[in-house]
Amino acid sequence: MQSFELDKTDLSKLRKAIEGDDQELSSILAEYHASEIAILFDNIKAEDRQRIINLLEVEKASEVIAEMSEEAHPEELLIQLHPEKRTEIVEELDYDDATDIISQLEAHEQHEILEDLSKDDAESIRNLLSYHEETAGGLMNTQMIKVNINLTKKDAIDQIIQQSEEIEEFYTVFVVDDDNIFKGIVSLKDIIKAKGNVKIMDMVKPDAVYVNADTDQEEVAKLLSQYNLTSIPVVDGYLKLLGRVTFDDVIDVLEDENTEDILKISGVSEDEELAGNWVDAVKSRLPWLIINLGTAFLASAVVRYYEDTLAHLAILSAYMTIIAGMGGNAATQALAVTVRRISLYDLTDKQAYRAVLKEFTVGMINGAVTGAIVLAFAYFFDANLMLGFVIFLAMTGNLIIAGFTGAGIPLLLKRVGIDPAIASSIIITTFTDVFGFLLLLGLASKLLL
Repeated sequence: MQSFELDKTDLSKLRKAIEGDDQELSSILAEYHASEIAILFDNIKAEDRQRIINLLEVEKASEVIAEMSEEAHPEELLIQLHPEKRTEIVEELDYDDATDIISQLEAHEQHEILEDLSKDDAESIRNLLSYHEETAGGLMNTQMIKVNINLTKKDAIDQIIQQSEEIEEFYTVFVVDDDNIFKGIVSLKDIIKAKGNVKIMDMVKPDAVYVNADTDQEEVAKLLSQYNLTSIPVVDGYLKLLGRVTFDDVIDVLEDENTEDILKISGVSEDEELAGNWVDAVKSRLPWLIINLGTAFLASAVVRYYEDTLAHLAILSAYMTIIAGMGGNAATQALAVTVRRISLYDLTDKQAYRAVLKEFTVGMINGAVTGAIVLAFAYFFDANLMLGFVIFLAMTGNLIIAGFTGAGIPLLLKRVGIDPAIASSIIITTFTDVFGFLLLLGLASKLLL
């Protein structure tokens, strides 16, 4: 595979080739890996994508479609192809990739594609479509290597060779009994090194990690990462082996989950596509901004309440933005760390308490240090030590609140069954603004007037 970064030169080269004849375009496409063509697909027209797919060999065309991002809508490209070409591509795809793409189509379009497939392929994809897409069942591939626990090494190798014709890569062999009940795993290396008369039951590792079909995809990703697995078996309620989830599927899951959390923390709906248009962006973001506007009125109400204080001490208005801004930043830091901690670990009550205590302590120390800096600034530039002291207290108090709420609110939301990334940022911003102004103006009215 050629190693280079895709840049404007690559895109310009491809667009120039598209303007030429099919032979020239095919020659240029041969220089690119399937994943690189998929990236380039994000920047060309739909009709050009279709032309390129039709020029590619079926194997490479299927790889390109499998590598396309969700925002590029590979399902739309697939449904627009000639039925014969489309069928060849779907049959070349792994079942899990085919299912992911077909699941995005309308019911009648799904039916149209599945009707043209072989009975076995159509049945396998229909079965995968029945699982929720964010579960192990929705991620799994039913194509795998499995052998009976009663086989000898020689018979097992014959089975592995036969089954491997339909599978590109595998490292683990799953072991089942006569009723397809999962019994454990055995590595290909152990089978090859074993003597010819050794049975699989003597090599199997019965304590292998597995997941149920309805296990959440995040939990699947955690297990694969925790145990350093290349794949994990998926079973039903009776421990019958259904399929496997591989590490490459988990990489996609982790990327999607991290993107989702980042968007949620920023007040952006997970439904907004990164490559979507401005209409979708407005629909996604405006409701959160309106909610945020409502909470901003609370902070405004505090300022209005202390209008007389501001009239006598106009200098306070210059420090209000500092107090609120520092509190917001500190709360966002605590929130980001806590949401990430929640996504990685199933926190116990004791661990949750320690997380809040840690952020409380960090907020108190950071508040004292930054408050002392502002105190010195107020003393030297405004010649008012008492003003600096009030700002010091307000800064310290607000950063303590920022740390406490930044860690405590997402943990509380998680406890009551609400996604902590969705509402946390709006709530903590309200806390830091309201209490920041309240501390500054309240202390000033008591100590400076």
